[in-house]
Amino acid sequence: MKPWHPALFCLLALGSAGTQAGVWHPGQGLKQEHIWPGAVPNALPHPKAEAVASDWAKVTDVSEPTMTRYPPKGRNTGVAVVVFPGGGYQMLAMDLEGTEICDWLTARGITCVLLKYRVPNSGPTWVDNHRYYPKVQTALQDAQRTIGLVRQHAARWHIDPHKVGVMGFSAGGHLVAAVSTHFQQRTYAPVDAADQLSSRPDFAIAAYPGHLWLHEDDDRATRDETDLRLRPDIHPTADTPPTFLVMAEDDHVDGVHQALAYYVALQNAGVPSEMHLYAQGGHAFGLRKAKLPIGQWPQLVETWLHTIGMLPR
Repeated sequence: MKPWHPALFCLLALGSAGTQAGVWHPGQGLKQEHIWPGAVPNALPHPKAEAVASDWAKVTDVSEPTMTRYPPKGRNTGVAVVVFPGGGYQMLAMDLEGTEICDWLTARGITCVLLKYRVPNSGPTWVDNHRYYPKVQTALQDAQRTIGLVRQHAARWHIDPHKVGVMGFSAGGHLVAAVSTHFQQRTYAPVDAADQLSSRPDFAIAAYPGHLWLHEDDDRATRDETDLRLRPDIHPTADTPPTFLVMAEDDHVDGVHQALAYYVALQNAGVPSEMHLYAQGGHAFGLRKAKLPIGQWPQLVETWLHTIGMLPR
């Protein structure tokens, strides 16, 4: 039996649509900014043109990563969250796991910074029916760079530089774990003052993360599901930021073992962590399963942010 293909199933879960050439835009009154001032590190020599789906915000072939700041509505709490949409490191679900999340965060006085990171093949994914690990995870480079930029702009954006977190979905959940465990040094040559600032998130939120469990690609009939070790590229330590995990037990794309493996590793490292598992919800639920118990996860995140001292009590 061949192993399942998380990237492929993620695309099926999110839906399909035709694509058309053109750069994704965040909407009226908002501006996306290039995160690299000059040449993009480890850039593809001949990238394809960025394209957006004709009927939903599926973005493909991103070679010029950008960030878009969504300012808080009403009272500014000083908290900022960098959001990583999912898409199997092949595409980006910029609405379900991007703009909709930013609308929810900003309504709670939180600055949202939506990262359009490089795809495809910018992190662990599937290529030609095989697991593919790029020599350089360029999505991680984009994430590290963006966190530094947010801290650089903290005074101008009225953000507390000690309250900058990350939130990601599916492959974006893997990116949350990657940036939470790779912050001792940049994975690229520093280019300016922003790269002298810490890329360590102050807190991390991962929803239905993928590409974490060691045995995710093994034959499901024979793999050892009691072995909850992580993939070798993720190594939580005591300095890994406090982490919130949420997942559905009927997630047949990435599987509940992804969150379980990361939670066990966080606990073993002594990292304050909280995990919520629900019976129903599937994959790629975002904010769209309000009628199910799993639809309560945003309120739980908000409560958690209070308990760890990010939001005022």
